[in-house]
Amino acid sequence: MHEIRIHGRGGQGAVLASRILAKALVEEGKSVKAIPSFGFERRGAPVAAFLRFDDKVIRQATNIYHPNCIICLDPTLPRSVDIFSGMNPKGVWIQATKKTLDQLAFPQTVSKVGLCDAFGIALDTGMVSVGSLCKGMESVAFRDAALDKNIQAVHRGYEETKVFDINGQGIS
Repeated sequence: MHEIRIHGRGGQGAVLASRILAKALVEEGKSVKAIPSFGFERRGAPVAAFLRFDDKVIRQATNIYHPNCIICLDPTLPRSVDIFSGMNPKGVWIQATKKTLDQLAFPQTVSKVGLCDAFGIALDTGMVSVGSLCKGMESVAFRDAALDKNIQAVHRGYEETKVFDINGQGIS
């Protein structure tokens, strides 16, 4: 089972991104559970969304405490929230940022990093993080992002995301 925790701030689309990805994964025949978590319900406050998917039926409906993948939509969030809490070894981290890999700090549990200037793309088009996630997870599950501008943003996010294999230091 794949477990993803999406971190963002209220209004950035973490919950929407998990719903869109869940819908695409269901269309691929996967069993999916998407669970939002809001905490303080105000714009700009830290939020998290949880997504599980598998080929088998998923009965678990709890928050995700040991994710395989962490997505962070806000480059400032890791300074105030421990986004890596409980991350499984060999985890995937997708980060919206203009920074390069050597400018970022992350734990040794991370084996793959996807970096994308999501805000730059979002200013032009709209939603982008699902495309970054798909590239980081090596999936093309982004067929349905609801609106044309969001589909364009997802494609740009996919194409512009740089993925680093930390163990082998490869890049794609």
